Amino acid sequence: MSDRRRFVKLSLLTSAGLLAGKGLFAKSRTGFKPAVVKGKPVVIATWDFGKAANAEAWKILEKGGRALDAVEAGVKVPEADPTNQSVGLGGRPDRDGRVTLDACIMDENSKCGSVACLEHIVHAISVARAVMEKTPHVMLVGDGALQFALECGFKKQNLLTPKSEAEWKDWLKEHKYKPVKNIENVLPGGEKNHDTIGMVAMDTNGNMSGACTTSGLSYKMHGRVGDSPIIGAGLYVDNEVGAATSTGVGEEVIRIVGSHLVVELMRQGLDPEAACKAAVERIIARNPEASKEVQVGFLALNKKGEYGAYALQDGFSYAVRSGSVEDIYHSKFHYH
Repeated sequence: MSDRRRFVKLSLLTSAGLLAGKGLFAKSRTGFKPAVVKGKPVVIATWDFGKAANAEAWKILEKGGRALDAVEAGVKVPEADPTNQSVGLGGRPDRDGRVTLDACIMDENSKCGSVACLEHIVHAISVARAVMEKTPHVMLVGDGALQFALECGFKKQNLLTPKSEAEWKDWLKEHKYKPVKNIENVLPGGEKNHDTIGMVAMDTNGNMSGACTTSGLSYKMHGRVGDSPIIGAGLYVDNEVGAATSTGVGEEVIRIVGSHLVVELMRQGLDPEAACKAAVERIIARNPEASKEVQVGFLALNKKGEYGAYALQDGFSYAVRSGSVEDIYHSKFHYH
């Protein structure tokens, strides 16, 4: 091993040790709790609505089921919820009024499947799994993804709900587009808005899988694809190390191949929160001024059952479910 490589490896491990020594804490609704080892099985998901998704995934995990089945079942909950306007049914449309979905899934054997710009199918995550299991490909997009879904027996339906349609028509009056830092925040009308759901889990056998699904940025250009369906950006699973997922403005995540970066940093010795923080800092280093105007959050789980998150801005929450905890936490963040 060269002196330079030895120095880099030693520096990373030393940093990880210092961070672990200080204790890593995530702010929960009930105060501050350490992101300690919870063992297996365990499932974590982005945002507050990840708690309901985790509950569905837990039904499979607590019975000794496979992590892959759990994450698919879990994220199908927000996909089918019309009140969640950034995932699946009821998702906010693009500028042309078309609801297009992106999703990917990855198992413990590095098998993965993905769909992008998929219309008319509620459970994009299940189509992504079908791509993984029934085709030699990783990703299908647009009309090809829809054709494949219909051939697999998925039912075609209108995903644009009256509420989302009314909001789109109102948006058309000004055609103003600007990303919102935390689109899970309460909107002016008082209703809750949400973002991508990313979920990773480890089952009783110690195997890991992940899923990520979204309707993408509201009123995006037709054909825009974010990080959510891109393996390595919105989601990455390495069964020897851990798994990570992301949320927020996907363009920023794609530029650093964010979830893969988090997993590789965990491979080099960083705990999940420290790895997520390092990925956020990579985004800031690339463009400090632009990073102040957007939100990106990373969430990770390692093979020990340790979890952690970090975000650009305040407001990113995540849900955890294991045999000893079921709670929602707020991640640490860079900009105060």
